[in-house]
Amino acid sequence: MSEVANAAALAKPVVVQAAGVKQVWHVWGEGQDKPLLLFHGGSGSWTHWVRCVEALSAHRAVWALDLPGFGDSELPAGAQDVTDLLDPIHDGMHQLFGQNPVDVAGFSFGGMTAGLLAAQHPECFAQVMMLGTPGLGLFDGPPPNIRGFTASMSDAGRESVHRHNLLSFMLKHEATVDAQTLQLQAENVARDRLKRRRLARTDVVLRASAAWNCPVHLAFGEADRLYPGRLHEIPGLFAPGAIASFEIIEDAGHWAMHERPQAVINWILSKLGACSNSNPKSPAT
Repeated sequence: MSEVANAAALAKPVVVQAAGVKQVWHVWGEGQDKPLLLFHGGSGSWTHWVRCVEALSAHRAVWALDLPGFGDSELPAGAQDVTDLLDPIHDGMHQLFGQNPVDVAGFSFGGMTAGLLAAQHPECFAQVMMLGTPGLGLFDGPPPNIRGFTASMSDAGRESVHRHNLLSFMLKHEATVDAQTLQLQAENVARDRLKRRRLARTDVVLRASAAWNCPVHLAFGEADRLYPGRLHEIPGLFAPGAIASFEIIEDAGHWAMHERPQAVINWILSKLGACSNSNPKSPAT
């Protein structure tokens, strides 16, 4: 059984109608207190977190969302970018968790989503962990070297493109691009219905940070190709106290929780353990 199939077999799917469209969550560790929400990256699904969900569910109830327009969740009518997803996600969260603040960890596009939600609905969050987030205004060159597909491309040709794209942008180590990872990537890309995302290349997260009032933690894989050679600049982009901590995941690319899952699990658990003592205005470290 593949790691995705194994994790899915242990999960309880939860479906809600949020803002008029189907929204699908996968839940592990229902007996645990204080739900931890997981948001995946662009062209992804909950499976971006597949190597973390079981370990995290030993400590918290883990609710991994297929963001609207990805995975098994429907695309809201007219949605074109992250800002069009905020109301449906908030609606789903309100149905599931009521007025209780939750913790959220978001990867890449999901980190940007979490940061914007925390600005728009600060009452909903106890703390936010953002891994490899875009939206910081640091894109000053060409986009990552991503290849596209053609209608006539063979299965082998499509696999070659997926392998190239994973190594060009998502992962540091060629050994990580195994058959299961290629299949996961192919299935996720095929279900991406939010194709024209542009806000990731702006400073939308940086601007949203002025409205945060819970602890926000940032982390990046040390070989993240979003900001090659510029990770050291990120803490200085924010106003003093806007972020509670800044960390580097060693020996990992952009998709750090797939390449170094235990390091990311440890990072998340360290923040959850410090939640009650965290100061949202403390200096970044």
